[in-house]
Amino acid sequence: MSETRQSPPSVPSLPAVPTQPGPPGTDTTGPSSGRFLARAAFLTAALTAAGALLGLLRDQTIAHLYGAGPDTDAFLVAWTVPEVASTLLIEDAMALILVPAFSLAIARRADRLSPDPVLALVRSTLPRLFLVLSAGAALLVATAPWVVAVLAPGLPEPQVAVDCTRLTATCAFSFGLAGYLSAALRAHGSFVAPATIYAVYNIGIVTTMLVLRDRIGVRAAAAGVAVGGVLMALVQVPALWRRLKERAPGTADQPQSEAKSGPPVALGLLAPVIVFALSRQSQVLVERFLAAPLPAGAISHLNYAQKVAQMPMTLSLMLCTVTFPVVARAMAAGETDVARRRVERDLALAGIIVLIGAATVISCAPQIIEVLFQRGAFVKADTAATASVMRVYALGLLGQTLVGALVRCYFSAARPLWFPAVAMLAGLAVNAVAGALLLHVWGVLGIAASNALGITVTAALLLAGVGRHSVPVRIAHTTGGLVKLSAAAAAATGSGWLCGALVPSPLLGACAACVAVAAVFLVIARALRAPEIDTILRPVTRRLAHAR
Repeated sequence: MSETRQSPPSVPSLPAVPTQPGPPGTDTTGPSSGRFLARAAFLTAALTAAGALLGLLRDQTIAHLYGAGPDTDAFLVAWTVPEVASTLLIEDAMALILVPAFSLAIARRADRLSPDPVLALVRSTLPRLFLVLSAGAALLVATAPWVVAVLAPGLPEPQVAVDCTRLTATCAFSFGLAGYLSAALRAHGSFVAPATIYAVYNIGIVTTMLVLRDRIGVRAAAAGVAVGGVLMALVQVPALWRRLKERAPGTADQPQSEAKSGPPVALGLLAPVIVFALSRQSQVLVERFLAAPLPAGAISHLNYAQKVAQMPMTLSLMLCTVTFPVVARAMAAGETDVARRRVERDLALAGIIVLIGAATVISCAPQIIEVLFQRGAFVKADTAATASVMRVYALGLLGQTLVGALVRCYFSAARPLWFPAVAMLAGLAVNAVAGALLLHVWGVLGIAASNALGITVTAALLLAGVGRHSVPVRIAHTTGGLVKLSAAAAAATGSGWLCGALVPSPLLGACAACVAVAAVFLVIARALRAPEIDTILRPVTRRLAHAR
């Protein structure tokens, strides 16, 4: 399948940014500055890591209060709603559509156009989005019984799941507003407020659970989702308000009647992005559907394993999140070589991070789960089952990361492309068919294995097609680098497994395995001359040189 290439729109070069000092997370050195990107990526990663740790605290609280039984399974069916909403309205669809649109509007603002293109874009999109999100949330609340019946037929506690789904349905509205604000801020080069949203979200969930658990049981966790979603939007409002008040010097205001629209958000772009995002999140729906008839706790084990295993992927995509506006502006300006170099470097750096994380997860999964969850109602048998599932999930982490990084390339030029959606649907089909077959052989492990297989197929398709449909990435060069990194990760996994097994304490064993994995990975990757390893090692070698 091929799409017709369109000439990139004529826009000025990357806009200049004032150099006066600003708060952390704002662009003060230029949107494509290496120092700014590194600083923004570090701050984003740190805040995202804090949000992830609070997410672990949330999952620990759920495990401690409700264990891995029917109540937790009922809540996790309702949890599908915020999972889908997060992907569709924050991470994928909203960002892939709006970051390029706001990037173009900012470029036009720097050209001193009037009316202000950024304000015009907000006026033309936000009111409509508000109405659509409100209708969507109301529809989910009304149809909650049917949603639960479709997601998990045969669930032991369907009414609890329905009640929880009605509470979590509110995030269809709050997540949409949060995603809109995040996309606008990231396009402006402001990353701190968007990076805090998951921290405040998880704080809202944990606090609500602790306050209401004695009154409404597991429904308190669902109420926490509703509270946390509101906090995600509110925490970003002040930052965006400051950005919208900024005007390019010399820009004159015009009457409201003249400010009909800003850079258009192409309607043709919406469908492929939404199909891609929904298809990607449907992996979770396939898992829940296949696991529903299994013994109680299967859905919970899948959920806990996935949450922990995906942390390395989340951290690995932070740099891609920060550089997405840079790639979008470069593609809009026709600077394909700039975009290619940035994407190739991002893929290598993301691969390094996620493969070190995957090797660590595989080598010491039992120790990690025991330290994080084994307390209260979460017993030793739950630890063993969850660790086994997590090791299988980790096999697909590189594929998950490549999909998240590559899809930004496909949609960076803000033009309709169906290839990512088709690739994701192909991977989803592999996931569903393999899951149905492997379920009868390996049970819940078969579901995790089919997930890894499906997302890897999608990643391979996206990597093979990126040069033809999007950024002209050197496929052979990129693939060769990823193979070298994967070989280093395989060797590091064995060393981490050995270190974890030799140390009796779960916490110390996990720490020893982490150190061993990182050290062996970097040494072998350096020996294989894997891409961007020198970038990772350069700060260490400089410090050693200064120490001498």
